[in-house]
Amino acid sequence: MDIAQAVVLPRRQLLAYGALGLPLAMAALPVYVHVPHLYAEAAGMSLSLLGGLLLAARLLDAGMDPLLGGWSDRAANRQRLIMLALPCLALGMFALLHPPAVAAPAWLLASMLITYFGFSLASVAYQAWGAEIGRDAGERTRLTASREGFGLLGVVLAAAVPGLISTDLAAGLSGLAQLFPLLLLLLAAWTFAGSPPASARLPARGTLLGGLRSVLDDGRFRRLLAVFVVNGIAAALPATLVLFYVADVLQAQTWSGAFLALYFVSGVAFLPLWVSLARRFGRVRSWIASMLVAVASFVWAWGLGAGDVWPFAVVCLLSGAALGADLTLPAALLADISEAAGDSGGSGRSAQAGAYFGWWNLVAKLNLALAAGLSLPLLDIVGYRPGVAAATAGLAAVYCLLPLFFKAVAALLAWRWRNTLESSS
Repeated sequence: MDIAQAVVLPRRQLLAYGALGLPLAMAALPVYVHVPHLYAEAAGMSLSLLGGLLLAARLLDAGMDPLLGGWSDRAANRQRLIMLALPCLALGMFALLHPPAVAAPAWLLASMLITYFGFSLASVAYQAWGAEIGRDAGERTRLTASREGFGLLGVVLAAAVPGLISTDLAAGLSGLAQLFPLLLLLLAAWTFAGSPPASARLPARGTLLGGLRSVLDDGRFRRLLAVFVVNGIAAALPATLVLFYVADVLQAQTWSGAFLALYFVSGVAFLPLWVSLARRFGRVRSWIASMLVAVASFVWAWGLGAGDVWPFAVVCLLSGAALGADLTLPAALLADISEAAGDSGGSGRSAQAGAYFGWWNLVAKLNLALAAGLSLPLLDIVGYRPGVAAATAGLAAVYCLLPLFFKAVAALLAWRWRNTLESSS
């Protein structure tokens, strides 16, 4: 069905489905941003040991996603898997944000694995459930926008709450860990009680590994995934380097929090615009337009220097606006592809959605690792040293020009394959 002919879901049902995205996103930010500093400072762990444990846990986490997605496809009810995952997430988060004075490495690894299991199972099953709820392209786009909009709000809350609770990082994160289970319970209850009913489906058949391989045989999925990989690297690169850029190129480190807040709030604010543009012009063309907006923001950032606080605020506004499209439109296209595969497979509508989103989440997590593995050594090669003002030209080049290149390649690939990607609608 064409997106312009989409059936309109009641807003209360859209909001109810999206609500669970908020606590899931809240869990992600401290795990990736605060945990390294917390365990280095509060538990006294060596950076080498800490880095090795975090890398091992994150690789295991990424590898679990397709398996968990395949498992959810074979379950009779995805909501029950989410209910299983959420207590694991709450328990793991509480343990992770309360490092002990002794045996911190073992505690870190165990609590990370519990947290990752709960987060990954809940996320994959939740995304696949959304593909089943949507009856057409328009509904799936709006459901995805609701989920990702709540997710962006969750990121903003996770960034702000620890500082509002205490100026001490450990105390602030402890307060967040105590607040998190209550928020998770309330918003999950809202999601389960108020979401629109999903269409009936039969559990996927065949072996788990066979089902995962069959997803990779889908040509439309491989093309969408290729664009997603290139575009995702372009988005992850500035996320990895932005604090270095703000501190040493702009020399405005005290503005870092405000810039990040503006970036995520802009993502939320522009979500309705992207949904409207997708309805009128198609999701692939709208996604390409957002890539061009991001390219313009990187070009703008390339010319900035010390003290350019307000011009960089424009960069945050534009790149944040593009973020809203990046989070919503490709995931909505993926929901269509998985729904079509479920129908054509004869095993029930969206029966393979979990496997599709499992591979998708694996790639999203590897993008973050790849961006760090690419950008940080490049900074070393170009002679950048944190805090050395004379070496910022290389930092500015890596921060601005490398994402610009990847965004341009992603836009060209999306344009080349636009008819194939949109045909799944």
